[in-house]
Amino acid sequence: MARSREPGSRPAVSDGAPDPDEFRRDVLFGLSAPARSLPCKYLYDRAGSELFERITHLDEYYLTRVEWSILRAHVAEMASLLGPRCMVVEFGSGTAVKTALLLEHLDDPVAYVPIDVAREPLEAAAAQFATRFPGLEVLPVHGDYTREIMLPKPAREPRRTVVFFPGSTIGNFEPDAAAAFLARAAELCGPGGALLIGVDLVKDRQTLERAYDDAEGVTAAFDRNILVRLRRELGVEVDPDAFEHRAVYNESAQRIEMHLVSRRSQVIRVPVPGEPDREFSFDEGEVIVTEHSYKYTIPGFTATAETAGLRVGRVWSDSGNRFSVFYLEVPS
Repeated sequence: MARSREPGSRPAVSDGAPDPDEFRRDVLFGLSAPARSLPCKYLYDRAGSELFERITHLDEYYLTRVEWSILRAHVAEMASLLGPRCMVVEFGSGTAVKTALLLEHLDDPVAYVPIDVAREPLEAAAAQFATRFPGLEVLPVHGDYTREIMLPKPAREPRRTVVFFPGSTIGNFEPDAAAAFLARAAELCGPGGALLIGVDLVKDRQTLERAYDDAEGVTAAFDRNILVRLRRELGVEVDPDAFEHRAVYNESAQRIEMHLVSRRSQVIRVPVPGEPDREFSFDEGEVIVTEHSYKYTIPGFTATAETAGLRVGRVWSDSGNRFSVFYLEVPS
């Protein structure tokens, strides 16, 4: 039986959030580097998560729409491969809409463990899942899934642990880091575990750049929101409107690069407790990289998974080969 919960109550959140000073340290490190950057995980506070949810509904953003079509067409087969009594762990769960479809088809899932750095969307999604699936134990974790995470122990012993990682977020990792991340996920699942992961595929420049720089400017607002966070949470002196969003497909690296481009010469000042402010000068046109999104071929991602010690059990793609979902097995 799942743990008892008062009707209408929210599932308790396990707090694995990183040291709050880590944000400042990451900002200082990224802005001090020769190629200036900010970690893309900081795009996702409450406002960032809401903006990203809007992005997923845009005409230009094919990824969500195509992945949905793959999931709807093949979810019964996916659920059959995952088997009964799974504990489903989702990295970067957000609103977790796709997960509901998977859970509806699973045979007697033991627990759902959503993990996200944005606490408010995590709490809201966990409460919705607890209401929608009253017999399912929901164990949300507020934390950074790119680091070591201790999973909560469900009341019932699962037959296997499964990581669900839709949306092609794996593309935000540099290639070597992607393999290392998959290896850590495999270790988290344990022998006999499995991963179900969305992977965006290489395609033409125009389609990719439109997906990451929409006509309405929603992605631009999402990108600049990281500067809003710097100002609000760290007291950084920066004008978000002094930077414009740009998305460029780097064909040789097979990745989209999201840039914040300085509109003019300016200085960003970062307060450091107990020390003088750190100043970072920008020339007009100088950039801060906020995200890389790598695109894969199916053989290319297969090689990455095998480097991580995983076995590719099945791959599903749409008819246009725009997107894929991989079923990866952890050897017993």
